[in-house]
Amino acid sequence: MLRKIKLTLLVILAITITSCEKEFLETTPTDAISATDALATADNMSLILNGLHRGLYSQSQTVLPGGNTARAGEHFWVPMGDNIAGGLIHSASANNLGWRTTAQWLDHTQPDALTNEILWYHRYHIIASANAIINKGTDGSLVEDDRLREIIGQAYTYRAYAYHSLVQHYAKGYLIGNPASDPGVPILFASEAPFESAPRSTVQQVYDLINKDLDEAISYFENATPRPTGSADNKSQLNIDVAYGLKARVALATGDWSTAASAAATARTDYPIMDETDWKSGFNTTLLPEVIWGSNVITTETTFFRSYFYLMSNTFNGSQIRNNPKIVDKRLYDAIPDTDYRKDVFLKDAPNSNSSAANGEGGWANNTNPLYTTEAEFDAAIADIKSTYGLASGHNTHPYMHFKMKQKSPGGIEPDDIIYMRSSEMYLIEAEAKAMMDDVSGAQAALEPLGLARDAAYDVTVFGTQADLMEHIKFQRAIELWGEGFSYTDKIRWDEGFDHGADGGSGATATLYQDGFAQAKPSINPAWVFKIPQKEIDANPNLTSADQNP
Repeated sequence: MLRKIKLTLLVILAITITSCEKEFLETTPTDAISATDALATADNMSLILNGLHRGLYSQSQTVLPGGNTARAGEHFWVPMGDNIAGGLIHSASANNLGWRTTAQWLDHTQPDALTNEILWYHRYHIIASANAIINKGTDGSLVEDDRLREIIGQAYTYRAYAYHSLVQHYAKGYLIGNPASDPGVPILFASEAPFESAPRSTVQQVYDLINKDLDEAISYFENATPRPTGSADNKSQLNIDVAYGLKARVALATGDWSTAASAAATARTDYPIMDETDWKSGFNTTLLPEVIWGSNVITTETTFFRSYFYLMSNTFNGSQIRNNPKIVDKRLYDAIPDTDYRKDVFLKDAPNSNSSAANGEGGWANNTNPLYTTEAEFDAAIADIKSTYGLASGHNTHPYMHFKMKQKSPGGIEPDDIIYMRSSEMYLIEAEAKAMMDDVSGAQAALEPLGLARDAAYDVTVFGTQADLMEHIKFQRAIELWGEGFSYTDKIRWDEGFDHGADGGSGATATLYQDGFAQAKPSINPAWVFKIPQKEIDANPNLTSADQNP
């Protein structure tokens, strides 16, 4: 791992993709850039940050030595949480790219799996570059002005984000384990080769560093140049609101309920809840008013058939979607009140047009929906869905298919933006934190604005106990954040397993899902923890086979 990290790689990447910095590009050849030059000024450091921003959504081989085209950063990682934990359901087999085997729990449970390896190396590349900025920016050799403080604030935020991702995937959950003794991940402070690592720190030590970094970030941002507004690209930059949002997530994961509630309320202040039109618009741009942070994906710099939308948006014109429409858990859909407009993005009665559907009910000959009494009606319904949502002729339809995530250009192959943090999540964090403190009225007050915005008939007072509120908050998270990747960490925090066959079934099939059809709760099931990459154990002198997760 750490010996393979090359800061100069990220520096060169950042410089070569940042067209606005023309003077620097013209006077400094990319094959002659040194870490010294890249860290010489705040503006030069911003090029490293721009490389990190792009690295969140680029194919891994453009950032990492030994990377692979089958993983394009957050395009894969964001929806992966719902793919692993069963919220995002496959209706048929399709080309893999690790997406099917992730759902089947045949991916993150293997030490030689590409997903484990790329996620690990990507996060440590973020850490190494953040270290370089932090170490240079705070050593006293540069004038600390508003611009430098903004750069340092982003670096601290990035480092906290990367460590939080690592410890949530490669270590046992904080609330279900013994964080003072459970092994976490190695902590790295170096900014120069060979990036030697320490052994695995404890989960508590990693979280201590994360919290310290976020506090440092907030302190720097408070006296820094504010993030510009008005463009999708600006929301790729990290700012004080992102730091507070991450602080809220970290506090929620560790049971620091008071901090979670207050940080979430602060993070969402300038990001109003979306109305129905915006919520149904497709979640394809960071310009949506709720978006606190996201990647403005530059079309010419990404691989179309590796994108978030390729994997899970039913409007994308790719074989993963055409052959395998993604569907919502039937049990979740049935629980949504008819007065809640979020129910509209799921098509319960879409005909099953796929002869290869996993449930064996594809095609008119196998139709079980009494709405369609003739083949002509069946075919007309399919044609209507394709026309309404802009699908291509080769797209299949399936009951309970979703249209929450829709492309700006339906039926095409454009990747569109990736949203990482919204104000709705912050309302839900505050509500959960207050419910866990048994502040029923406070939790109701936090939840009510979101509930009323989505359902005109919403009445939060019917959830009058802590137990009722928590169950309702879980439901609200499941529907509001569906497809945005939170199911995996939510289930670890709540210590809940899943079973696609329980309570009438989700719509998934055991034949397709294999081990991913049901999993016991994380506190008794080590399979929830990702395996450390075998290449890391083989190469890192501070780790041995005894350090591998069980």
